[in-house]
Amino acid sequence: MLGHALTSNNGAGWHAAAFVWAARLHQGELTCLAAAALLALEPDLREDVFRLVHWGEVSGAGAPIPPFLNVMDEARFWASMASRREAKAYALASFEAMTKIDRAAFLRHITKEAVHDGPRA
Repeated sequence: MLGHALTSNNGAGWHAAAFVWAARLHQGELTCLAAAALLALEPDLREDVFRLVHWGEVSGAGAPIPPFLNVMDEARFWASMASRREAKAYALASFEAMTKIDRAAFLRHITKEAVHDGPRA
């Protein structure tokens, strides 16, 4: 079925493969097959696949909305829904838009956080 899906390389071929795999493989085998395929992907693509399968879309959080009351609360809320790609892009763009003084203060802040909290997952 994998050969058929790869050769046809269209939605029908991949849906047929999924149908046959669901009928012929145990949940543990399907889990290992899915995990192996996901591990072969770049992290950003892996996240896109998860979003597509889980939510039916790849879009992520989209652009941040204008803050209503507390800017930091709004930013944290947006970041909790953002895709990895979105979070990295907005973080870099925000850093680049800062003044040199703000950049230095930001770097001191995140360095202090990293030292006190250790690595984050």
